[in-house]
Amino acid sequence: MTVVPQPVSSLLREYQDYVLAYRLRVAVGGRVTPADALLSISRYARKRLERQALARALVNKEIPLSGLRDIDRLTSETAFGFWHNPSEVAEFLRAALRQGGHPALGDPGVFAGLFTPDEHQRLGDRLLPVCEYYLTCLSLAAPGIDPAALEHLYARIEAFDLPLFVDDLPQGEPTS
Repeated sequence: MTVVPQPVSSLLREYQDYVLAYRLRVAVGGRVTPADALLSISRYARKRLERQALARALVNKEIPLSGLRDIDRLTSETAFGFWHNPSEVAEFLRAALRQGGHPALGDPGVFAGLFTPDEHQRLGDRLLPVCEYYLTCLSLAAPGIDPAALEHLYARIEAFDLPLFVDDLPQGEPTS
């Protein structure tokens, strides 16, 4: 199995997605509140590599099927696929809506409240488009039975050039 390395910017965006998912889960609260503290980028990377190794070992039948529990645990801890997996998004939204929802789930202005003042400044006029990007990701849960709508949403998401902006990322690092 050949593993194609991802550009650094792609890996940093994955961590940024984790940070935003964590903040949203904290804001919504209740059952969706993260069980643990926000992972530093180095702890996140270690857990991500551990998850990747377990998944590879499972596919290669080097570990028993019960290894899925560990993969699921690490997927949850790292919010892996949170924004781009329709079933993950749907599960989160169902849980959030059962407890009354949250204004950040549909309002870009409220969603912007998840960002720090430095991130607001860093994003400038890109703040609301970034918020709309994440809210579009939440829309992935809705058209599960309409492949054309799902394809349209993915096209919108993939067309957006998401900048790196969260405070939790090291500043001045190379992005490719």
